[in-house]
Amino acid sequence: MPLVNSRVGNLPALSTSFVGRQSEVTEIRTLLQATRLVTLIGSGGIGKTRLAVEAAAVSAHAFPDGAWLVNLAPVQRPTAVPGMVATALGVPDLGTRPLMEQLGGCLARRRALVLLDNCEHQADACAELAKALLSAAPEVRVLATSRRTLGLAGEHLVTVGPLPPADAARLLQDRATTARSTFTADERQRAEIARLCADLDGLPLAIELAASRLHTLTVAQVAERLEDRFALLTGDSPTAAPHQRTLRATIGWSYELCTPAERLLWNRLSVFAGGFALDAAEGVCAGDGIAPHEVLDLLDRLVDQSVVLTTDCDGVLRYRLLESVRQYGWEELASSGQTQQFRARHRDFFLTIARCVDTDWFAGGQAERLARLRADHPNLLVALDYDADPQARLALAGALIFHWCVGGFLTEGRRQLEAALAQAPEPTLERVRGLFAAVWVAQTQGDLAAADRWLDEAEPLTQRLGDPVQLPRADGFRGVSAHYRGHPQESVALYESAVAALVAAGDEREATSWRLALACVQAYAGDPRAAQSCGELISFFEASGERWGRAQVLMALGHNAWAVGDPEATKELARSALENMRGFNDHAMVARMLELLAWATSNSGEHARAARLLGAAEALWRNADTSIGAFGPWVAEQHAHCAKAAADALGREAYAQALAEGGRRNSPGQAIPYALSSDRTSAMPAVPAKALTRRECEVAELVAMGLSNRQIASRLGRSPRTVGGHVQNLLAKLDFRSRAQIASWWAANQKPTRGSTP
Repeated sequence: MPLVNSRVGNLPALSTSFVGRQSEVTEIRTLLQATRLVTLIGSGGIGKTRLAVEAAAVSAHAFPDGAWLVNLAPVQRPTAVPGMVATALGVPDLGTRPLMEQLGGCLARRRALVLLDNCEHQADACAELAKALLSAAPEVRVLATSRRTLGLAGEHLVTVGPLPPADAARLLQDRATTARSTFTADERQRAEIARLCADLDGLPLAIELAASRLHTLTVAQVAERLEDRFALLTGDSPTAAPHQRTLRATIGWSYELCTPAERLLWNRLSVFAGGFALDAAEGVCAGDGIAPHEVLDLLDRLVDQSVVLTTDCDGVLRYRLLESVRQYGWEELASSGQTQQFRARHRDFFLTIARCVDTDWFAGGQAERLARLRADHPNLLVALDYDADPQARLALAGALIFHWCVGGFLTEGRRQLEAALAQAPEPTLERVRGLFAAVWVAQTQGDLAAADRWLDEAEPLTQRLGDPVQLPRADGFRGVSAHYRGHPQESVALYESAVAALVAAGDEREATSWRLALACVQAYAGDPRAAQSCGELISFFEASGERWGRAQVLMALGHNAWAVGDPEATKELARSALENMRGFNDHAMVARMLELLAWATSNSGEHARAARLLGAAEALWRNADTSIGAFGPWVAEQHAHCAKAAADALGREAYAQALAEGGRRNSPGQAIPYALSSDRTSAMPAVPAKALTRRECEVAELVAMGLSNRQIASRLGRSPRTVGGHVQNLLAKLDFRSRAQIASWWAANQKPTRGSTP
């Protein structure tokens, strides 16, 4: 998925062609126009997911707010279903309301398609979620895949059966050509292909696995070996449906044809949920029969055999196993008695990743690290569910503090921290760290009463343990509460105390956190020391490549400049703050920066632009389940003044139109480039849309959404080479040198034709 959802939808750009089932695609597309809930039901390996993705892709034009794929296979608890949906849609989990309500509020004004994939093991939770979304958002459609119905009123079922013989043969030949480019089928071989596909019951997954063997075996040899395999399993699970026996036999045959090392890796990879990166496979699976340097080669071999699939996640290669294949490996791992060993390895790997993010937070690369954690969110939940060692679980929940608070998972973080603290009540340093993490989450949610309760426990415990680093953190968090309660001078004193103690203890990383808090509160309070404090921090952050803290300091200085009557400085500081927030999915912080820029823009008489910025900010406030008023009466007063000035200057109708225009940019990934490019509109080439072809306009919009040529090709049904030609034509016509310039020009000059993200 993208770093942040700066494009419409998240349907994957698949590397293989879609074969057959055109009548089913048409049926699903027609149903989605007429009804709000469509469920594809069928056995495992029948091709429900591939069909659903194809149907969603061809229907995408009807959903200007995107088609969104939610893979629910990794979900182990019903309560995690809403969080998985929020993660897929890029909806920030920031409020104190239940996440289901936040999702409904975010989608209420959207026309979007939500594809809930692999619902069968959490069917009741999926039904509850679908019902809530459809009730809250009248323009939303839900397309689900499951082995059983969701049981909701108004649910329309599409039964997905085996591929017809002709389509099954086409699929086998297509995949065989991929496995062996010289593969051809004469009349005799076509008869063998038909026999093999019939033996495989027309199951797409079974056909894919069999086809992967055609780079070394003939069709006849594959058919003979599978017949032997079927004979061995005729008595296995007599109650299982024929298709299930066929699929299990095919997966088992693929398993037996793997080398011992390939089988070991297959088994161990089954501990991952939702996908994994190469370093995770190496960190968790190497050892005891697999050398670290062998993992990549073994992965490549499993990819060649269609056991492991690959996906491009913003230029980073990730791997995944289809659920049926993963489950087979999990059973084999369990039968070897190694489940606990590799679950512990899995947890420890992600604990190391989380601790590195925490420890190196101010070293730069923050957005990339958060993107990594976001991609591995299903793995993090699985690791946190492993409770064999309560102290390790608590350590992981606490170490993920930036994932919870900056990555947009506050409700999930609070739930995980509360559960881990309850399970590990011993008075340890890990408990202190967990308590402080819970304090930060509660303060970010605005729940100061809960934060105080945890602080009241943490403070005496830190004094009892006498840790020189944890003791000052209590002062720091007391300072946060004082700031949020409107007592800046008390906050300054507490922050200063924390910084001094941490410097004395030699912990520069923790001291930097509270220097940042101190500088910001000084700037907001108009403290004459703010300029020096902020300047020193900005220099430090620039040297390290840090952007998140730098953005906060710049925003605080912008507020100070506005308070003292310097709108031009306010504008430049707000723009610089937004530049530093590129790649972060922090809705509330970006909204505050947009507000600040809008005030300064309105002051210079550019009321239409100011109104558009207010519209974008309003959309982000709504998605973050908060409002400008949460940041104090003075800020709300400035907002009201700006809004009134713009409405008076433009007239109510034009003002409403400008708000709506800006509101289409309702994610940080869309709002930031829109806000920055709007200040440079006059510098952009005045190329009207009519100077571009219809296809070039489509390509320009998709480039602005952050899609690669390959992804655009998949979306438009064209080859990557053809799309590359369109991009080159755009660069030539616009006199640009980069895709980024195309994106900025589109954001500044065009109205979205495909909508915006939820």
